[in-house]
Amino acid sequence: MMKKKRLSASKASLVLFLCQMISALDVPLDLSQPPTITQQSPKDYIVDPRENIVIQCEAKGKPPPSFSWTRNGTHFDIDKDAQVTMKPNSGTLVINIMNGGKAEAYEGIYQCTARNERGAAISNNIVIRPSRSPLWTKEKLEPHQVREGDSLVLHCRPPVGLPPPIIFWMDNAFQRLPQSERVSQGLNGDLYFSNVQPEDTREDYICYARFNHTQTIQQKQPISVKVFSMDSLNDTIAANLSDTDIYGAKPVTEKQPILLTPTGSTSTKVELRGSVLLLECIAAGLPTPGIHWIKEGGELPANRTFFENFKKTLKIIDVSEADSGNYKCIARNILGSAYHVISVTVKAAPYWITAPRNLVLSPGEDGTLICRANGNPKPNISWLANGVPIAIAPEDPSRKVDGDTIIFSHVQERSSAVYQCNASNEYGYLLANAFVNVLAEPPRILTPVNKLYQVIADSPALLDCAYFGSPKPEIEWFKGVKGSILRGNEYVFHDNGTLEIPVAQKDSTGTYTCVARNELGKIQNEVQLEVKDPTMIIKQPEYKVIQRYGQVSFECIIKHDSTLLATVTWLKDNDELPDDERFLVGKDNLTIMNVTDKDDGTYTCIVNTTLDSVSASAVLTVVARPNPPFDLELTGQLERSVELSWIPGDENNSPITSFVIEYEDGLHEPGVWHYQTEVPGTQTTVQLKLSPYVNYSFRVIAVNEIGRSQPSEPSEQYLTKSANPDENPSNVQGIGSEPDNLVITWEPLKGFQSNGPGLQYKVSWRQKDVDDEWTSVIVANVSKYIVSGTPTFVPYEIKVQALNDLGYAPEPSEVIGHSGEDLPMVAPGNVQVHVINSTLAKVHWDPVPLKTVRGHLQGYKVYYWKVQSLSRRSRRHVEKKILTFRGNKTFGMLPGLEPYSSYKLNVRVVNGKGEGPASPDKVFKTPEGVPSSPSFLKITNPTLDSLTLEWGSPTHPNGVLTSYVLKFQPINNTHELGPLVEIRIPANESSLILKNLNYSTRYKFYFNAQTSVGSGSQITEEAVTIMDEAMASRQVDIATQGWFIGLMCAVALLILILLIVCFIRRNKGGKYPVKEKEDAHADPEIQPMKEDDGTFGEYSDAEDHKPLKKGSRTPSDRTVKKEDSDDSLVDYGEGVNGQFNEDGSFIGQYSGKKEKEPAEGNESSEAPSPVNAMNSFV
Repeated sequence: MMKKKRLSASKASLVLFLCQMISALDVPLDLSQPPTITQQSPKDYIVDPRENIVIQCEAKGKPPPSFSWTRNGTHFDIDKDAQVTMKPNSGTLVINIMNGGKAEAYEGIYQCTARNERGAAISNNIVIRPSRSPLWTKEKLEPHQVREGDSLVLHCRPPVGLPPPIIFWMDNAFQRLPQSERVSQGLNGDLYFSNVQPEDTREDYICYARFNHTQTIQQKQPISVKVFSMDSLNDTIAANLSDTDIYGAKPVTEKQPILLTPTGSTSTKVELRGSVLLLECIAAGLPTPGIHWIKEGGELPANRTFFENFKKTLKIIDVSEADSGNYKCIARNILGSAYHVISVTVKAAPYWITAPRNLVLSPGEDGTLICRANGNPKPNISWLANGVPIAIAPEDPSRKVDGDTIIFSHVQERSSAVYQCNASNEYGYLLANAFVNVLAEPPRILTPVNKLYQVIADSPALLDCAYFGSPKPEIEWFKGVKGSILRGNEYVFHDNGTLEIPVAQKDSTGTYTCVARNELGKIQNEVQLEVKDPTMIIKQPEYKVIQRYGQVSFECIIKHDSTLLATVTWLKDNDELPDDERFLVGKDNLTIMNVTDKDDGTYTCIVNTTLDSVSASAVLTVVARPNPPFDLELTGQLERSVELSWIPGDENNSPITSFVIEYEDGLHEPGVWHYQTEVPGTQTTVQLKLSPYVNYSFRVIAVNEIGRSQPSEPSEQYLTKSANPDENPSNVQGIGSEPDNLVITWEPLKGFQSNGPGLQYKVSWRQKDVDDEWTSVIVANVSKYIVSGTPTFVPYEIKVQALNDLGYAPEPSEVIGHSGEDLPMVAPGNVQVHVINSTLAKVHWDPVPLKTVRGHLQGYKVYYWKVQSLSRRSRRHVEKKILTFRGNKTFGMLPGLEPYSSYKLNVRVVNGKGEGPASPDKVFKTPEGVPSSPSFLKITNPTLDSLTLEWGSPTHPNGVLTSYVLKFQPINNTHELGPLVEIRIPANESSLILKNLNYSTRYKFYFNAQTSVGSGSQITEEAVTIMDEAMASRQVDIATQGWFIGLMCAVALLILILLIVCFIRRNKGGKYPVKEKEDAHADPEIQPMKEDDGTFGEYSDAEDHKPLKKGSRTPSDRTVKKEDSDDSLVDYGEGVNGQFNEDGSFIGQYSGKKEKEPAEGNESSEAPSPVNAMNSFV
């Protein structure tokens, strides 16, 4: 919630302006003027008889006035009464009551007169009356005996006091008696009962009268009320009649409404204009009637109409003549209605239309005094001059009375006087003093010289020019010392001399000159105006939701005129911040640490300067988990259900979304609470389903977005009656643990499911498909029963039924189980193997007869193992592999075989007990395959024109090697590959010397082995022949020349700049020529040259045959090795070694990754070696 307000100079200036309108008519006190009454006591003055009486009368005038008093219309000589004194330089009387005087002796009507040589002013008639708080008269109060349903009125009748007392009813414990639509207090103080109930019986109905003026409370004697109910009347009658008599009081009779007050059908009421109209209707009846108000022929006045005392009182404030009319109250219940019409007449004591105002005239001027008032009836207007009726006052030829107006013509100084206007009717009077002061005075300006006015931009500016002169001066305004006179719509000139600038702007700042002139002279005054920037809150506090014990901060960033001092004040709920160290007020914020519930509310940032004020508010909502529900109540208890109700706890500003109901079984699981149900957060009752023989307690947990409340206090306990079990054990199974038994198991019932004491289980079984009777046993406190002596693996029908002391559960459903399994008796026959390729074979077998399985057929297991490699004729450790094929399958695939090898296998059937005997071993062989790559390739002894190559045979020949194939090609200085040369090498060779090579040239080599099936994967290597020594010498000489060093530095600098530019463009996401070339001709993975021994490493054979840019990945011994790998079986079987798909199909194909053939043509290559780079400059 955001709220913003501004209190600028406009309102304050308007108040100042109105004050100046009045003060402009005041005559400066250094000039002669008639008296003016400035302070007096109220017309109806009720005084405390225990304190001194002070009757105020203050006046001003020049010369200072003297004072006199009248009492009851005659002169009051205060000098003759020692108890009465008049304050010095004042007309205020002090009557000393506390020193022996009696207040009653000074009751009367007092009037003060203030007089000087220019006239006399008089005060209102002040009626002095001492307050009275008399005691209640002694009376004997009879007890009220009332029949239930009748109406009753307890009269208060307080003593007549001055002013009238305030009435209220209490009991002996000084507690106010509760009131309602049925029982309420009337305007006269009586206590009305529309109908009495037995609970109204009591002996301490006490009426109290409080006299505020004397601070006393008077008490009436207690009133006793006895209500006889119909039941008690019946008992009384029964005690006095014989059994044969027919007796019995009638039940309470419902009654139509009857008005207790006011009585009759109509009444009248007179009220005075401006006062509060109170109309009352109180009705009897059963059921209690409701009251409704209407105005006949009109509507009740909006915004001024209020209903009090349970709509029995109609209150209209600030009544006027338009509120006169007929008001009807209607009392209604289900049996009928009653009404009363009150005719209201609004009269009016006199009130001013135009009150006479002081008149200052210069000799020879004309003027008027006007006194106009209204009232109902219309008031009578009478004039007095200096306190004397004008008809008998000394004559003044310049004065003429015309009803409510006195006209003055060509006044002279002797025409000065004080005139009184009296407007009166039967409901009151008005008295006003207004003087005529005849003076000849040049202008004077009362506003201080160079007074500074400061206002906020875009608000009104009011520049004061309070003046006096006789005749009345004319006022003109100028801006600046020599500016032109101000005119136009942008200025407003008030009669009291004030200049108003309705919308002041920054350029309105400056000096303003006020000039006052009349026929006796001229005077001027300067004032200063400064227009300031408004104060603003540029970042307001915002609505915050915070969890309890968190931290929250409200911002209030302001901007204000630099010449004004701004103060920031924080309020909470329009009051000061709590005096708590958790509230930290910073320059631009308010921080609340460790927030608690009481911090919830509206926080307001108020920024004040001397000229304006702005504020902004925000609401802080502190949220937390809800408080636990309370007052849990169980109703409607039945054997299988109960209704639970509760009262929600405080939701802590986060609505409750749901209630969780939990229960405790005090009989079976005391102290353990279980989930019962959950209901929406708007629900506070729930019908709960119950189980027999459970001692229930319930508790409720409230849930909101913050979390769960603490559990409520437990409800009362409710023990349900016992009954037969409703359900039987679940998850019944029959599985043998031995070949000759049947183990029957079940999930036992929980305690509350037993429905009664003595829970047991009836376990029954019989062999399926055999005409046998059921065999049964009854067991308790167990969940397993073992049947011994059963045939091996035969089906049984099984059922388990619950029972307790009251009987059996419903008939249970039957389940099929089996007695224990034994190992299979025979092995699969007719095992056949079909070799598909060098790494995959398919095996077939005949299924075993189901009777020989002696259990649940789970599948077949194939055991297979490599006997030896046919190429090496060497044996190694035999590692058997197992593939499991689920279900009644008769074939399977054997993946991951090694080429050119001898294998054996057997097949076994599997049941729940284990594996049967193995079939005879079956031998099969795999054909040749392609070999793996040579185990290493090493290049040694580089010379000017030759290189020596050494290699190792493949780790996995996968057949009989027929030869090796070597391919190589040169790489020139522009990274292009030269022509490819191929050499075939016998399989029994392990080295080769290549001759007739170019000196100082890099070569790339590709090397692989072959069997009769084909070529295996290749490995690559690069090497460089050495350079001529003479050429090397020349290159060294060049490298030591200064011009060459400078050129190389320039080239290096240029490359660095290009790299920086490329890096910047790459970061911006753009493409540049080098990048485009790389995108078009992507190089393979680049690996750095080994730095430990300076040799070139192996060229990667992953994707292509491009030369390495900075060396290859050759181990330190300059050999190339390939890791051994076996085909994985995880994709082909399950269990330990995986399995095939159910149809025996083989997914995937086994093949080694081969390197691409070397490129025959030119390819983009890398930068040459440093030596070649040097050659390029020769």
